[in-house]
Amino acid sequence: MAQHPQAEGLCLRFPDPLGQHAQVTHETAAQMLLRATQLAQHTPFTWGYIDKPAEGQLFLIFQMPQLPFPIDGLVFQDREQRYSFPLPGGRELEVSEIKFGFIPGVDNTAFRVRRRYRLAKGGHPQLVLIHYSRGQASPIMPSLNQPVRSYPLRSVNEPAVYVMGEKQGQKVYPGAGGPGPGRVAPTLDRQPVGDMSMGYGMPGMGMPGNPQAMLAHQNSNMEALEKRALRDRSASMSARQAAARVDDDDSADESETISTRTLALTRYRRNHELMNEVFMYAAFGNKNAISPPPPYSIFKKDELEEQVAKLTSEIEALRAKAAARQQATRATANELADVSMEGTSMSDAIPT
Repeated sequence: MAQHPQAEGLCLRFPDPLGQHAQVTHETAAQMLLRATQLAQHTPFTWGYIDKPAEGQLFLIFQMPQLPFPIDGLVFQDREQRYSFPLPGGRELEVSEIKFGFIPGVDNTAFRVRRRYRLAKGGHPQLVLIHYSRGQASPIMPSLNQPVRSYPLRSVNEPAVYVMGEKQGQKVYPGAGGPGPGRVAPTLDRQPVGDMSMGYGMPGMGMPGNPQAMLAHQNSNMEALEKRALRDRSASMSARQAAARVDDDDSADESETISTRTLALTRYRRNHELMNEVFMYAAFGNKNAISPPPPYSIFKKDELEEQVAKLTSEIEALRAKAAARQQATRATANELADVSMEGTSMSDAIPT
């Protein structure tokens, strides 16, 4: 029985090599993903493997929401960490980092680091940029030093697929034997629509029978995906023309490049990931943790009462001084008034 292609690590890759990069900054990753959104409109992605990547190697894949990250031939001894990085223009870059990886039977220490970048906001969230680099080394656990896939890898003869744009879902057949680049097989109109949960012609997804039946099933999936994409784009354009304003700023940017169904699935997964991060600590955290002391525990009651009594006596003394000062002021004013009145009566008695 053939191995499931998902277990083999088969994925849709950008066909051109992206070169070697010792480090990839957040800004560089965001620029490359924005550029990839434009290139994917007219560049078909090819089926292939990521196997035992070298340090500095860079890959761009199209990851479907219903499938996990493909196997890359590495074993990691750490848990993947995910965090977001805000970018100008309302965009958000999501980074998934995992350390202490190694190639079973080849590496002596676990020093490999894998980082995955995708634009959670302001881009296409299914385009994933993968970078492999060197990090801090750690001893390899003997129980994990085993290959994660079977070798040799099965050869892949599936045609390339457009993952975005006007030709989304269409295949590109090599040579003259197939229907031709960007054209759908002529038997599509006569084939029933089958299971579309594994779109983009995922090879060998549980289709029994001969290769012709498998090809017909894949072609029918492509036709259904193309019709759905056109229908979603038409509905999205009609909704944008009828609406007076856009409630969500990032929704307009995302709906220009992906369908409504894909956007809904992406947001659904993102919300569940956020909920998982929130409730993960409540479920697996330290439930018997000691509560922190109250903030007022640094003060002593006796010292506070002594300070209050001292301040109260000082206030009473100040009030007594103020009252005495006011009384003296009033007495002085009365004396001056009496002198003024006596002087006025004597002047009136002098004859003229």
